[in-house]
Amino acid sequence: MKSCGVSLATAAAAFGDEGKKMAAGKESCESKEGSSCLTAEEREALGGLDSRVFGFVRLHEDGARTKTLLGKAVRCYESLILKAEGKVESDFFCQLGHFNLLLEDYPKALSAYQRYYSLQTDYWKNAAFLYGLGLVYFYYNAFHWAIKAFQEVLYVDPSFCRAKEIHLRLGLMFKVNTDYESSLKHFQLALIDCNPCTLSSVEIQFHIAHLYETQRKYHSAKEAYEQLLQTENLPAQVKAIVLQQLGWMHHNVDLLGDKATKESYAIQYLQKSLEADPNSGQSWYFLGRCYSSIGKVQDAFISYRQSIDKSEASADTWCSIGVLYQQQNQPMDALQAYICAVQLDHGHAAAWMDLGTLYESCSQPQDAIKCYLNATRSKSCNNSSTLAGRIKFLQAQLCNLPQGSLQNKTKLLPSIEEAWSLPIPAELTSRQGAMNTAQQNSSENWNRTVPLTPVQQQVHSWYLTPQKLQHLEQLRANRDNLNAAQKLILEQLESQFVLMQQVRHIAEISTGLHKGQSSHLAGPNDEQPPFSAGPAQYLQAASTAIQKQTGLQTLPSNSVTQGAALNHLSSHIPTSGGQQGITFTKEGKPSGNRSLVPEISRHVGDKPNGSASLKGLSNHVQQLMAEPVCSPNHGDSTSPNVQISDNPQVSALLVGKPSDSGDSGACDKVSNFHSTICTKTNNSFASSPSSVISTATPSPKSTEQTVTHSVPSLNSPHSRLHTLNGEGLENSQSSIKTDLPIISQKSGSHVIPSMSVSIYSSSSEVLKACRNLGKNGLSNSHILLDKCPPPRPPTSPYPPLPKDKLNPPTPSIYLENKRDAFFPPLHQFCTNPKNPVTVIRGLAGALKLDLGLFSTKTLVEANNEHTVEVRTQLLQPADENWDPTGTKKIWRCESNRSHTTIAKYAQYQASSFQESLREENEKRTQPKEYSDTESISSDSSGRRRKGPFKTIKFGTNIDLSDDKKWKLQLHELTKLPAFVRVVSAGNLLSHLGHTVLGMNTVQLYMKVPGSRTPGHQENNNFCSVNINIGPGDCEWFVVPEDYWGVLNDFCEKNNLNFLMSSWWPNLEDLYEANVPVYRFIQRPGDLVWINAGTVHWVQAVGWCNNIAWNVGPLTACQYKLAVERYEWNKLQSVKSVVPMVHLSWNMARNIKVSDPRLFEMIKYCLLKILKQCQTLREALTTAGKEIIWHGRTNDEPAHYCSICEVEVFDLLFVTNESNSQKTYIVHCQDCARKTSGTLDNFVVLEQYRMEDLIQVYDQFTLAPSLSSSS
Repeated sequence: MKSCGVSLATAAAAFGDEGKKMAAGKESCESKEGSSCLTAEEREALGGLDSRVFGFVRLHEDGARTKTLLGKAVRCYESLILKAEGKVESDFFCQLGHFNLLLEDYPKALSAYQRYYSLQTDYWKNAAFLYGLGLVYFYYNAFHWAIKAFQEVLYVDPSFCRAKEIHLRLGLMFKVNTDYESSLKHFQLALIDCNPCTLSSVEIQFHIAHLYETQRKYHSAKEAYEQLLQTENLPAQVKAIVLQQLGWMHHNVDLLGDKATKESYAIQYLQKSLEADPNSGQSWYFLGRCYSSIGKVQDAFISYRQSIDKSEASADTWCSIGVLYQQQNQPMDALQAYICAVQLDHGHAAAWMDLGTLYESCSQPQDAIKCYLNATRSKSCNNSSTLAGRIKFLQAQLCNLPQGSLQNKTKLLPSIEEAWSLPIPAELTSRQGAMNTAQQNSSENWNRTVPLTPVQQQVHSWYLTPQKLQHLEQLRANRDNLNAAQKLILEQLESQFVLMQQVRHIAEISTGLHKGQSSHLAGPNDEQPPFSAGPAQYLQAASTAIQKQTGLQTLPSNSVTQGAALNHLSSHIPTSGGQQGITFTKEGKPSGNRSLVPEISRHVGDKPNGSASLKGLSNHVQQLMAEPVCSPNHGDSTSPNVQISDNPQVSALLVGKPSDSGDSGACDKVSNFHSTICTKTNNSFASSPSSVISTATPSPKSTEQTVTHSVPSLNSPHSRLHTLNGEGLENSQSSIKTDLPIISQKSGSHVIPSMSVSIYSSSSEVLKACRNLGKNGLSNSHILLDKCPPPRPPTSPYPPLPKDKLNPPTPSIYLENKRDAFFPPLHQFCTNPKNPVTVIRGLAGALKLDLGLFSTKTLVEANNEHTVEVRTQLLQPADENWDPTGTKKIWRCESNRSHTTIAKYAQYQASSFQESLREENEKRTQPKEYSDTESISSDSSGRRRKGPFKTIKFGTNIDLSDDKKWKLQLHELTKLPAFVRVVSAGNLLSHLGHTVLGMNTVQLYMKVPGSRTPGHQENNNFCSVNINIGPGDCEWFVVPEDYWGVLNDFCEKNNLNFLMSSWWPNLEDLYEANVPVYRFIQRPGDLVWINAGTVHWVQAVGWCNNIAWNVGPLTACQYKLAVERYEWNKLQSVKSVVPMVHLSWNMARNIKVSDPRLFEMIKYCLLKILKQCQTLREALTTAGKEIIWHGRTNDEPAHYCSICEVEVFDLLFVTNESNSQKTYIVHCQDCARKTSGTLDNFVVLEQYRMEDLIQVYDQFTLAPSLSSSS
């Protein structure tokens, strides 16, 4: 990996008299710059400090000297930036980012990292930079970008020394994003890593247990929690939170026993939790809930009182107190408690509902309606339809009352407006006093953070009383006429208001914590809410002053499960000072006038990246405008906005010197430039082997091809910044290069070596170039070229299609006879990349296929006990996808998995048909009305769909690979043309040498109307063949491959994993995004050919069966897309079903390739793997590790790492235990080293002789072109 820095000799020369030169030039900076000179010892100490020591170096107490040194280095760097007018080496900014990160000055760290990114073309090679950037994004809760940055670190350097920290943070972020499968995988990867970490193994185990609880896998969660309690020397804080969660689960979850037993266990667990940690306000609150549910009112009050005393005032606690008062027939006290709850959290739906119920019980329907309306406006409201009905009922009652009857009636309670202005109870005002004190303290030490533990939570003055809100509005209305003191008060109130809105967003995550004893006296909802509703991509701030006063990173959490996972257990990943707590906020709309870092795209021109003009900005606060570093295409998203440096001159240079003209339209130029460079290649990855090979290793036979593919990298959709203030960047840097005191990093990062050989080198030249590389212990297992950045989704094709082209006709071929089916142009038409899908009509009839062999009746007769995977789904129109309540359209597609047999599913399929016939007969006697079961087009986007929806079952993934069980069926398919057969010489998947179920074998699908195959691309982007057996039809929706990046973006916005989640696109969203959708009906006997990479989703119109499998045409396009998806899967930590390395070597053995592009891509893959094998061998030999010959058996599948699921080729790392037991549990090199740093617990098994690989490599040459196409 790349390190930041030049030699210490250069640095020493630069620092010799730099301070004196600066002082002579600028008297005002004399004293400051005099202290900026770094001694040789200081430079040596700084050489080991970068983002990788974040969380491990202490800057408080014993680390005060390090903190002072870092501060001095930052001042020195900033002064030199001023002297150089920003014309400094990019590594300079990277180091500045690292130092600011360690000082926890996140705004300045981000600005420096952004600057490095804009200047450094191959920034992605620098793992320490990507890691530091990810930490900054993580701090700002910008999870979307943090995930991208962390994934890229692991991609470019799988053995990164802080991989455990990355997996831990990825696990937390994916849990917040409700991607539970990914979350669990990363937590487990963190758990097996023996490297140091800021969380202990028991804390990581707690997060895994809590993940199960969040998924409502309560038995698994209970087992995991109980196993944790068996751990020896379990820290008291971990023990307390584990017992707390067990207690809360027993109170909430019906599956854990009858009510009396559950409550008894819940109270016992919570009491034990309080013994371990008596100061946990959350545990006291839970205990109060338990006492309340069994009628122990006095004990409940005492527990709630303790909760308020032990922790920050909580809306949940006050709401529960209100429920108790209401049950005790003390309406006035209940009113005050509810008002406290909604004042603390204006969006607390449960409190508003209970308050409405209270008013209704006191015959004050007008106030009740207002409360119910407030409840429906809350994002945490989960029964808005019930409330809407209640509101209508009360409104009808009001209309029927005689005029004046309500005015003449004595009110039992003050109106909601009057109650809002009542004095706040002493309990709350005492807490407010503490909060104000905390705010004053934090303004003095703004960059120090306090861990949010149950013992001591940091409290902020984010809450504004109604009086303060009114004062704020008055000051805003008279902003232009305020004096200095009033302006200061306005600024303080606005700061508090921003933070209050942020905390509201956090509170809105909670779906309510209570359910009362009856439907009307509910209290908060008893169901435990999800960990969080979504990623916080935006964290708002009005100015640096707000950040300095409050410390945005320590916002408290209102959610029970957030408290469980974050506010307790010391589950806070430390900052560089070891004290930082993790806190998450909920995504929300900007609450201030500007977001944390507005987006600006890179552009080419005389003006560098940065704000258009600095005029008019404060002398103390400079706003940075920069693009989020790891976001390739974010046209409708904003990056966190940052306030940087107190020195406006330094700020200006960090973001790039502004132009005098103040070009505010810089961003507008991007689209024009983008269209000029990306016209030909915007549909493919930057790292596609076809393009990189031609650029890096041009064929001596073709210079024309080299030019074709030497297009700027699409990884960054907009051009890299090449000029600075109108000068060439290289010139501006080299002129003062020796004046830059870049500190030489002495850490263990390596520069990714560039290739010294090409695909036209012999194997001996390759091995010679690899000599001694293994001593570095390098591990870079990517097929793609070293010079390629991590893969990214393609941007939407430019220019966008006009609206009338978004519903294109589906390419269709009608066959009349067998000769038509075997006509060569049919093969060429289907595999043409311009045709994302082809429907071959009448294929079964033309070939006289016996489709009856695949009918349900025949299947039952052949193998009635054969396993069927069942997906339980909601029956909906094909072009719509609603949430279960039918209130809004969503992308998430409900599809729960179970298993049955062919016989049982056949019975269900038949009974479903009979039931439909009965319903049809009943309808004939009734007036015609559309039902939810009919596939009618949607005529409105926002209209509510009538629910609840009927549940259906879809029989999927029925394996027909056994040629003994399914001999007749499989033999029938040999009648098909060669290019669509399951097995053929021209099918890449036939060269795997082993079975991959569903890809090079046949799978069957048994359907009832409404059965859905959700949106997806085929595994590794291979083509697919699908034949409808009938008797019913299927409806298909298809999107071309080059738009998959757009659908990936939609999935991310909807908290869905494009590769792993179940999703059904909203056609209106696609239309607005200018995405073309092919839509057609597949009838019985029709074959649908899905071309490489095409996105598609399918719904059954009638009762039918389908058969499907994958094929891999021997084309450059197919191979390129397969390799790209292989790399994308690796970046996303998803297993590639097709082992592309293994396949590439088999292709080299078995196939003569005459297409130059395909040959170059395969040859390059062989070159890369050959180099890796030799390098790894040398590294193991140098380390004294023996390599044991193991060999391969016929039909032996390719191997994958049992931990991270990447493909492992040739050298298998197997534990001693599994080797002795002959179970051979395989690890990749990186996971083996994480588990056992010296590999003492592993043996290395060799599957191929190096001589054999060399022979295959040398013998794979470009074959002469065939005179005619096959």
